[in-house]
Amino acid sequence: MDRWMELIPETIRSRYDLYNFNSAVEILSQTHVNAFAEIMDTLDRFQMELSDISEKGGNESNVPKKLSALLRPLGWNETEIAGDLVVRLLEGKSRKAPSREFQLSDFISGHKIDYVKGEVAVDLEWNSKDQTFDRDLYAFRTFFECGVISCGVLITRSERLNTVFDFLGYEVKKKYGASTTWMGKLLPRIHARRHGGCPLLVVGITPETISDWKGE
Repeated sequence: MDRWMELIPETIRSRYDLYNFNSAVEILSQTHVNAFAEIMDTLDRFQMELSDISEKGGNESNVPKKLSALLRPLGWNETEIAGDLVVRLLEGKSRKAPSREFQLSDFISGHKIDYVKGEVAVDLEWNSKDQTFDRDLYAFRTFFECGVISCGVLITRSERLNTVFDFLGYEVKKKYGASTTWMGKLLPRIHARRHGGCPLLVVGITPETISDWKGE
């Protein structure tokens, strides 16, 4: 077992697929102790039912609603970042005073993360188009490079849920297709550094989180 896995409770390790990028777990557990405890407790309490999977709808389904019900009362709020860029040109040898100064309005605009508290951000992608991961990773990168967060947690579907989809039938399996948000579409994007080096704990939701799944 990797040493960072020892920092995560066994109840979480047994119910999720976990990936640690840029020492996110170490940063969370040592620098953001309270936030880390809240995230671990939320993952421990999070449960789905088979009906949550088979219902119609995408990212507005019961799955993100159940996560919100656990995080929102603790002060984890959707947050958008916006900012202007002030550009100064310094000429000559002294370069003490700008010869020209101007502002690029809305240089940073439109980047949102579902749950932010302090310097930690959490996002969930349950069943959106896989291109949504590009938006999410760029948002984490922007928040990180602007000094708003120091690490993030990104939650999505584990490949192991395919067994459940097969059991629930063709229509369900079709809904959760290969071009939607699941771990196989996320990890290559992170390996390509689309998150810009922002420390990320990636969490894969597995069949062990489904309360009425008996392993059929």
